[in-house]
Amino acid sequence: MGDVVTTTFLSVVAAGFVVGIVVGLTGMGGGALMTPALIFLGVGDAPTVVTADLTAAAIYKSGGAIVHKREGSPDLRLAGWLVLGSVPTALLGPHLISWLSPPGDLDRVLKLCIGFALLFAALTYALRLWVNLVRMRRGVATEEHPAVRPVPTLLVGALGGLLVGVTSVGSGSVIMIALLMLYPGLSAVRLVGTDLVQAVPLVLAAAISNIALHGLDLTVTVPLVLGSVPGTVLGSLAAPRVPQSVVRRGIVVVLTMSGVALLDKAGWAPLGAGDDDVHPLLVALVGLVMVAAVPLVWGLLRHAAGLPVFGALSTEQVEDPAYRPGGWRVGASVAAPAPDELPDRLPNGG
Repeated sequence: MGDVVTTTFLSVVAAGFVVGIVVGLTGMGGGALMTPALIFLGVGDAPTVVTADLTAAAIYKSGGAIVHKREGSPDLRLAGWLVLGSVPTALLGPHLISWLSPPGDLDRVLKLCIGFALLFAALTYALRLWVNLVRMRRGVATEEHPAVRPVPTLLVGALGGLLVGVTSVGSGSVIMIALLMLYPGLSAVRLVGTDLVQAVPLVLAAAISNIALHGLDLTVTVPLVLGSVPGTVLGSLAAPRVPQSVVRRGIVVVLTMSGVALLDKAGWAPLGAGDDDVHPLLVALVGLVMVAAVPLVWGLLRHAAGLPVFGALSTEQVEDPAYRPGGWRVGASVAAPAPDELPDRLPNGG
């Protein structure tokens, strides 16, 4: 018992606390960071880790959803359509992957699924930042109650539910970018509130289905909750005071490295270490390429949006469609501060 408390228990508490801080800072879903962290800590096989992470997420997401509901920020109509689509597939997903997996191969199959889901989450998180920038540059009018598009919203919920039910990844990344694309006029606070509210029944359904199928390991779940809840609260409190440009870039890099490492660990043919081994040099190389490439690509995207490639941007620059690099506006000449990154409080941490 003492060995469990000093090693597994404390390591899971620490992982939950660190990931909880990032979730509180950025608003992104914790599964994309927590699930690979627990797998690499070796606290259990993939089904055990997914079940524990979903159970913990159902607890701390409920708190965030209650706060947003009290403030009136969620769009309950959109959340309702998303839930109608997501809950059935979240319940079905764990059983479907178990049925389709070869006997005794569920752990490897889940690692492959989580690896690809992480790469998808990295892509959607980066796309979310770009969509936020474009929205602000174009001055998209805010709609408090946009017209609901039932069929695409149901499909988004169904895809998100399947992804979360199988991998625990997607409730705060994939569904968020889909909402941004479907409802570009939805205000930032209502977007986050809607995503949090729909995520509670989604994650709860996924957790229940995984518990029924795999059971619940309390030696992982309890310390995960103990670490993630205070971490999320601390991150939320610190968010207004923390410059987030490095955090944003770091999340894309970490998600990509984690996805590649899990695919390698599962023995995916193009990488293929397998047998729970990882090529550390390969993962490190991917990380170095991402560290160099992310700022460059982001700079090019900023340039395409009519903003300077590097430097700190003011909110006024981003929100002024007439602003152009070089300190001038269309039809006027004004001084402009040196640019680097989006203002820290863009919608959704964008």
